Amino acid sequence: MKLKFLLCSFIAITLASALGHAHAAASNNSPINIIPKVIYGNDDRLDVFESSDSLMRELSRSTAAMISNNNLSLEGETYTLQSRTLADEGICKSERFSNQMAAASCSGFLISPDTMVTAGHCINSISDCQSSSWVFDFANITGEKMAYSFTKNQVFHCTKIISREKNASNMNDFAVVKLDRPVPGRVPLKYRTTGKVADGTVFTVIGHPTGLPLKITSAADMRDNSKAIYFTTNADTYGGNSGSAVVDSRTGLVEGILVRGDQDYTRPEGEDCQVSVHRDQNGGRGEDATRITNIKVNNSL
Repeated sequence: MKLKFLLCSFIAITLASALGHAHAAASNNSPINIIPKVIYGNDDRLDVFESSDSLMRELSRSTAAMISNNNLSLEGETYTLQSRTLADEGICKSERFSNQMAAASCSGFLISPDTMVTAGHCINSISDCQSSSWVFDFANITGEKMAYSFTKNQVFHCTKIISREKNASNMNDFAVVKLDRPVPGRVPLKYRTTGKVADGTVFTVIGHPTGLPLKITSAADMRDNSKAIYFTTNADTYGGNSGSAVVDSRTGLVEGILVRGDQDYTRPEGEDCQVSVHRDQNGGRGEDATRITNIKVNNSL
């Protein structure tokens, strides 16, 4: 499922049902514009504890949620997350995961011990970068949780934008950021540096759809591999998935960065809440991923 979210004021999700890809899901006090996504065929999103794919579970450990500092309180050595649920933000209670916290504005993943990759539209300036934290293990790892706390070894801050592009002409969209210190105990993801992903590749997306605890979203097919800057899949992604690693399901190699997609939610006639947009497996516009070979890291790692 793919939906584009415009993040405005903490996950207050105002998604216009008629807009094909300029949706909005807001995150408290966040100035960052997030682009939404949707569901194609069956909903393939899984909490970490629901996934039987040991490779993807391991890769998920090196994926982080971008969360506003305003939603994290530090007492002693422990950060506590404060957030509303999807249902609190206007998503129908019948929706999957509607009872879960929706706290992340974007997703990102490690490519070196102190370097994250995300979408360029997630971080417009160094002040945007510094107003949020990168939080690891915002996830349901052993079962569904209703409250989340983190140690300092799970929460990191941005100190520098190494490189960034958000180009409306060629649709390039990525950011590479330096963290305040190396992340211990997590293996940076391996990513393609040359060449092109194969046409028949099946993908898994690892990230935070609609700001939710981390989801492993499998069984995404390649739709269009012809563009130089990005490729298109039918992954079930939403706003909040922006910056997610799009990986080869067989090898675990990162091939792309999730950046754009179809409309996420719509309001049924007569209802006062939003439901997910569903497309046929081959319907809708698809979800775009910036090719990972476009990122610019130079000698900064």
